[in-house]
Formats: sequence, C-alpha cells, structure tokens
Amino acid sequence: MKDFINKPENFKRIEFWAATTIYVFLLFFLVTDALNLGLRSNRGSTGIAKAPFDYIFVANLVRITLLYLSFLFLNFIIVPRLIKNEALAVNIILIILVVLLVGFIYGIVSTYLRYSFIPGSRISNTTHNYRFQNSFLYASWLLLLFAFYSVIKYTSLYLLSKAEAIQVRFKFINSVSLIAFIIWLIVLFLLLVGIADKDVSTVWVIIGLSTILLYSYSFNFLIPKALPKTKPFRSYIAKVFITLLIAFLPMLLLAMLFAQDEGAGAGITFFNVAFQLFIISPLCWILFKKQMKGNEELFYLKKELGQSNASFDFLRSQINPHFLFNALNTIYGTAIQEKAERTSEGVERLGDMMRFMLQENMQEKISLAREIEYLNNYISLQKLRTDPIPSIKIEAGIEKLINGVEIAPMLLIPFVENAFKHGISFREPSHIKVTLEVKENKLFFDVYNIKHQKQDADPEKDKSGIGLINVKQRLQLLYPSKHELIIRETGKEFFVHLTIQLS
Repeated sequence: MKDFINKPENFKRIEFWAATTIYVFLLFFLVTDALNLGLRSNRGSTGIAKAPFDYIFVANLVRITLLYLSFLFLNFIIVPRLIKNEALAVNIILIILVVLLVGFIYGIVSTYLRYSFIPGSRISNTTHNYRFQNSFLYASWLLLLFAFYSVIKYTSLYLLSKAEAIQVRFKFINSVSLIAFIIWLIVLFLLLVGIADKDVSTVWVIIGLSTILLYSYSFNFLIPKALPKTKPFRSYIAKVFITLLIAFLPMLLLAMLFAQDEGAGAGITFFNVAFQLFIISPLCWILFKKQMKGNEELFYLKKELGQSNASFDFLRSQINPHFLFNALNTIYGTAIQEKAERTSEGVERLGDMMRFMLQENMQEKISLAREIEYLNNYISLQKLRTDPIPSIKIEAGIEKLINGVEIAPMLLIPFVENAFKHGISFREPSHIKVTLEVKENKLFFDVYNIKHQKQDADPEKDKSGIGLINVKQRLQLLYPSKHELIIRETGKEFFVHLTIQLS
C-alpha cells in the first residue's frame, strides 16, 4: 500500500488501463451495434434509419476516440504541468484548443449524421449554427466534468497519502476504501463521457458505491461487533441484511435518477441487494478473517524479531562475561591476600553481577528478588567510588525480597545505569535517588538524578548508548498493555517513573 502511495506512476498506470479498458468496451459495443444495424438494413426492416451503418459507426468511432485521446492528453500531460505550475499560459491555451477541437469535430460529426439520415435534405444556417453551438457547449461541459474529476482525484490522492493519520481520527476510512473510491470515480467519469448505456452507468454507480460502503462498514463496525457473538457469521449477515433494507430506498432513488427508468432502476436495486448480501458480504468476512490472521502472524514475527534484536544489541554491548568472571576471581583472591577490603567487596559484587548475566540473563522470566539483588549490587559497586566524596548523594529505597513475583530480566538496570552515567560529577553536587516497591503485584519504580554535562575530553560525551532505547522496545514487546513509562527531563534534572503489572 505504501508503495502505491509513494509512487504516483502506479496510480497513473491504473488510470491509463482503466481508460483504455473502457475505450475498448465502447468500441466493442459500437461494432456490435453497427453489425446488428447492418444486418437489419440488409433484411429490409422498416423503421430503420436510411443511413448506411458504416456512417454511424465512423461518426461514433471518431467521437469516442477523440474523447479517449483528449482524456489521455489532458490527464497525463497538461494537468500534471498545471499542478507543478509549469508554463501556465501555454497549458491554458492548449486546454482551450482541445475544447475547440472537440467542439468543432463534434459539430462536423453531428451535421454529417444529419445529412446521412435524411439524404438530400438541407440544413439552414440557423440549424447549422445551433448544432455547432451545442457541440461547443457539450465540449465545455466535458471540460467541467474533467475538472471536477481532477479535483476529486488529487484530493483523494492527498487524503490517501495521509491515510494513516486520517484513520486514527476516522476509523471508517482506510487506504483500501480510498483507492477503491478513486477507481470508482475514474470508471464513472469515463462511462459518462463515453456516452455509455444508461443501464451500464447505473449498475456501476449503484453496485460500485454499495460495495465500497459495505466493505468499509463491515470491516470497521459490523464484523468486529459480530465476532463476540455465539454465531458470529449469522449475526453479521443479519446486520448486513438490515443495513441493506435501510439503504434500499436511497439506492432505489439514485438508480432511478441515473437510469431515468423506474423499472430498470428497481431491477438494478433489487439485484444490488442480492449481490451485496450473497457475494460481497461473505467476501468481506473472508477478507477480514485473513487480515486478522495476517496481523496476528505479523505481530508474532515482530515480537520475536524485536526480542532477538534487543537481546543481540544488549549482548553486543557487553564485554565477554566468561573472561571477566575468571579474571575477577583472580583479582578477588589477590585483594583478600592484600587485605584490601573495599577492593575485595567491589570485586565480589561485580562477580555476582557477572554470574547473574551468565546464568539468568537469558531466561524469559526471573524472580524479582534476583533482579533487585542485581540492582543493589550495581548501586553498592557505584557507591564504593562515590562514598569518599561528600558532594555526591546516593539514595536507594529498594525492597529486599519479593517472593513469588517474576519479571523479565534486565528491565530496570538501564534506568539506573543512565542515572549514574549522567548524574555523577566529581566537581559539582550530585544526587541520585532510586526507589522500588511492589503493591498487589504491581511494580512502582522511580529513578531521579541531577544532570551534568560531560567534559569535552570524556570519550562517552557524544555516545547515547542503547540502554534506554533497548528497554523501551522490550517493555513494548513484553508488557504491551501492562506498563506505563513516564520520562521527564529538564536542563538540570532527569526523572523516570515506571509501573508494571507483573501478573
């Protein structure tokens, strides 16, 4: 769909083939009528016009061919130039010339047919001028009709480019409906200017418009409301039947207006009801089911892909934990031998953190108590380097143990890491506060820190990291409707409030 919207040549291709198809159909009907007229004339039928059938054929062939070529010229050459404001005067002159050409040729064809139907007759100058005047008026009417079509088309294309934003506000409108409506307008325009049979135009107006409206109404209202029912398909069909009954009278009046025949209008309307009820309604149901299945598969694939990407990004950001764990064991033993208590404590906590990443980080869910233990180890490790500095204040109000509650691993630590990364300065007062509590299986987690600008020499100054982006993505995937993340940032402060419904 996006490819269709973003590439105008796709729509131009549809327009061209729609116009060409209508032109070919009109040629087919023209040839068929000409052959039938010729056969009847050869049999000596009475009441048939005396003009040879090839006169009528040639005249009508000239008319529909002229209309087809004029449409292609105006639609694909002149109007795009006008939209781009290119050679405005020249293009306006070309439009006037096209109108004059169509009016002139229509006047000649009309006069020619008059002479052909009544051999030897003479047409007065008044009649001749009247026919030519009507021909130019008809050409002007066709131009107005084409202008109306162009306005509708470009307006629809603009709306189509904004389909996603429009659908947020108006759920009844979607890209498929807009495209179908544009195509419906194209064919209707070509049928009208091609002087198609009134019954053909009426069938297209009634059935085409009814199909577009029923599709949109079914997808957005009827089918979703029917799905929770015990027998959803029967409920859906019943609602479609009621809808068609309500719409019957307006459609009947519209059909009579186009067909200009009460009997034909009524017949087309009854056929439309049957067509919508037995063909379009089940088709909409099938398409909706396929769309639901496709959306479910797409969501599952996005979730799996998102989890894989998030895990890959996180692992890629880590140093090889196996190597570090073995190295830490060596450093810890050395610190104990040298009686370096702060060093040994730091190595021990870092070792616990590395063990957590080795053993539990790859699990889908872990105990919240283990996640809290990891947070405490990280904060304690940071305090080892900040405790000697009185201007740095670190507060941690984290519950010790939460039994029987599980959480996805490594969801909370990125916020704390971000606070220490941007909230610690050895030159200015610093304040970090972390609180965590659980009430009725709902986790409340707050992180606050004063912001400090990185020094120009700091290698991390221009690096944003993947921590917060990664955790936001994981929250959307793992707790799509069970979490609330609020981040407030000022020039001097950064605050995070996270709530998660854990079960």
